[in-house]
Parts: sequence; C-alpha cells; structure tokens
Amino acid sequence: MTMKELIEEVVSLPVEERAAVADMILRSLNAPDSDVDRKWAEAAQRRLAEVRSGQVTPIGGEEVFARAWKRFGS
Repeated sequence: MTMKELIEEVVSLPVEERAAVADMILRSLNAPDSDVDRKWAEAAQRRLAEVRSGQVTPIGGEEVFARAWKRFGS
C-alpha cells in the first residue's frame, strides 16, 4: 500500500476513528514522558485543591482572554 492509498483510506474513516489514528500518530512522534505527566498531574491536583479550599479564586476564560488582549494585543 502506498502512502497516498493509506491516507485516502484513513480519510474515508468516520471522524472518531480518524481522530484515534491521528492521536496514535502524534503519540508516536512525541513519546509520552511519565515524569512530565506525573508533574502535570501533581500541579493540576494542587491547583484543584487550592480552588476547592478557597485559597485561590478562579478567573473565567473570557476575563483571561480580555486581560491578555489588553496586555499583549495590538
């Protein structure tokens, strides 16, 4: 099978299956790093605990983008 035939076959798949193929291809290019994954999970758990405890107040996405545009926008 040629690369062109392979691509044509993949493109003909339902969207969910194409997404799975794309995910597998990307994972093969960027091998997961369990140490990095563990650190991200720890950071996410810590941030969630801070929000739940009231230690920090989350900011809505619209406000975050508005602040970013104000600070960095042209």
